[in-house]
Amino acid sequence: MAPDTSTQIHNIGYRSYEGARLGRAYARKSLFSQSLRGAYGLGRSAKSKVLPMLLFAVMCIPAVIIDGVAIMVPGSTDLPIKYTTYALTTQVIIGLYLASQAPQSVSRDLRFKTVPLYFSRPIERVDYVIAKFAAMASALFILTAAPLLVLWAGALLAKFDFADQTKGFAQGLVSVLLLSVLFAGLGLIMAALTPRRGFGVAAIIALLVIPYGAVTAVQGIAYSTGAAGAIEWMGLFSPITLIDGVQTAFLGATSAFPGGDGPSAGVGVVYLLVVLALIAGSYAALMARYRKAGL
Repeated sequence: MAPDTSTQIHNIGYRSYEGARLGRAYARKSLFSQSLRGAYGLGRSAKSKVLPMLLFAVMCIPAVIIDGVAIMVPGSTDLPIKYTTYALTTQVIIGLYLASQAPQSVSRDLRFKTVPLYFSRPIERVDYVIAKFAAMASALFILTAAPLLVLWAGALLAKFDFADQTKGFAQGLVSVLLLSVLFAGLGLIMAALTPRRGFGVAAIIALLVIPYGAVTAVQGIAYSTGAAGAIEWMGLFSPITLIDGVQTAFLGATSAFPGGDGPSAGVGVVYLLVVLALIAGSYAALMARYRKAGL
């Protein structure tokens, strides 16, 4: 009787991996790159690119118009808007971008329970949090710094004073960098509280809109009743007015507070300390959140 040869065992053996072991640093860099690209829809579907790219264009279009006016109007010597004022003027666009992209960055990992898979690789909780935090802050910085670059280029084309424009541009960059890091931390922690993207979007919008509206209303009442001393202290209770106060105290900005008087340098130190405390607190809260989510 002939032997059955329909089943065969192939001994292909095992070969050890001889390539480079890239480790945590490479994994952290890859996660940062993937998260930053995802914040603008790169590497995702065409539908995912529409909103971030549209908001980016909306951020830059007013800067182009301002440049055109400055170049075409004879006798002008400066831009009609300060570099430090631009981000606060377009805060609604920044808020919409953050509300749409922060949940996209973290909510899906929580919803589909893929966070433990990240930590099964040579990547730790701190690497995940740092990569996501840095990517969101970088995406916001690109969104807010790009129109400032457009303004600066237009000012130079209009032959405005190079030193004054460069100084204002640098002050604006410092302001939006601080704004980007603060908003990234607050947005991510609100988005990471729930795996449902819609709830994350609503929470972020509420965090930016409700405190700002309340602070602005109370400041207006204080100004109309002659209690001007309370105005600068009320600004401590909203992320947007915090940035306004810091850049007014240290970056030569014009305050949007009632009466146009922002905090003094002494109170500005308190503003800066509160901003730094919120950034550190957001990072600590994210670390605590992913201690549980990574199980």
